[in-house]
Amino acid sequence: MNTSQKFLKAIEEVRSAPVPDAVMARARQSLLDYLAVTCAGAAFQKEKLVKYFSFAEPEQGAFRAIGTGKDLVLKEAVFLNGLNGHALDFDDGTNSGIIHLGSPIFSLLLPLAQRYDVDVDELLKAAVIGYEASYTMAVSIQPGHKAMGYHATGTCGTLGATIAACCMLGLSEEERFQAFAAASVAAGGMLKALDDGSELKPYNVAKTALLSLTALQLAMSGFKGSDDPLGGRGFLKMMTGRGDVELKPVLLNGTYAIEKSYTKPYASCRYTHPAVEAAIRLRENVKPEEVQHISVKTYDLAVPGHDHTRIAGSYSAKMSIPYATAAGLLYGKAGLQEFGEDVVKDESILRMTEKVSVCADDAMSALFPAVQAAEVTIRTENGSYTERVDFPKGEPENPLTDKEFRDRYDALMTYAGVDSDVYEAVFEAAYRDNTKAQELVKAL
Repeated sequence: MNTSQKFLKAIEEVRSAPVPDAVMARARQSLLDYLAVTCAGAAFQKEKLVKYFSFAEPEQGAFRAIGTGKDLVLKEAVFLNGLNGHALDFDDGTNSGIIHLGSPIFSLLLPLAQRYDVDVDELLKAAVIGYEASYTMAVSIQPGHKAMGYHATGTCGTLGATIAACCMLGLSEEERFQAFAAASVAAGGMLKALDDGSELKPYNVAKTALLSLTALQLAMSGFKGSDDPLGGRGFLKMMTGRGDVELKPVLLNGTYAIEKSYTKPYASCRYTHPAVEAAIRLRENVKPEEVQHISVKTYDLAVPGHDHTRIAGSYSAKMSIPYATAAGLLYGKAGLQEFGEDVVKDESILRMTEKVSVCADDAMSALFPAVQAAEVTIRTENGSYTERVDFPKGEPENPLTDKEFRDRYDALMTYAGVDSDVYEAVFEAAYRDNTKAQELVKAL
């Protein structure tokens, strides 16, 4: 068997096995989190969406663009779900794969589940397989993939979302292979989309979901691709520049990829989280007016593109370790409000941001990906204070409690302007037997 056949065979073996209850529970939580994050994302970029609808004049259809209150044609719903699902950079992901897992997958699966009247449990089982495919591919080619300038959410996410959709719709083995081949041709994602105040990082997720749908359509129409889209001069060579890539095993280290995913308590890039948490812990020792300098040591992959102190807007703030650290110190939190457009222009936090410097630490870099740590040292007129965080809240090693997760869900839905009786009903429906996906999205 060639590389592609071996990979798909391994994924198929996972798909054909029963999904453990604990994994399904995590998947259910991931779906609810996606719905809340996407609703909040639509609210966050409401003004841009008004202009988008005015120009594009998308056709009405039967598929909910989550958070917009609009039912649109299939492709438009899939695209906008992705655009809104990643707008806040608050969606789940994994550090070892350096990839956001859920947003491309659920952005595609939910409209398809509406079309084919799929129930939530079947959607979740497919999502679990999609997570596994995206993660396995990403962890096999990182960190070199990132070093080449690729955003794995766009590249590996296209493969995972396509496989998830194939599983949910029960496509034949031949159709699954050809969809995977088409997805391998289409996959792409640029990390430059998050630099210099760019607001296009969510576009990577939007086009990923849409390209996955297109790959699915091509396969179902009978189009055929290479017999080894991963091998030779295919996906792996293109995404790494190497011809000797060895794929990691599925269910790496004995756990499902979805169990390896984080849920963010802080509304910023995951690279900022250990520094944010360290700064929050140091607040009891430090008065902001006494701060002379803040130094952040972290692993080398976290520094490029995340050490800027010039904040161009909310998107720029979310990508900045200095800004996020300053927010943690000043406000004791780093939620949606702390990254709002008004707050990121406030002189007090901008002055504090200018006092932060970030550098890579060799010892911490050597621990990646097992540990993604940061150490914050605050120098004041009265002395220095240091705090190190290896596993910030929300990581699999330090997960949110059920109450913390529910509080986060409620806060996101409230931010989005969703009525409490609506989001309460959605939450309950996700845990009810035989719930159809349509029931979850029809009121959002």
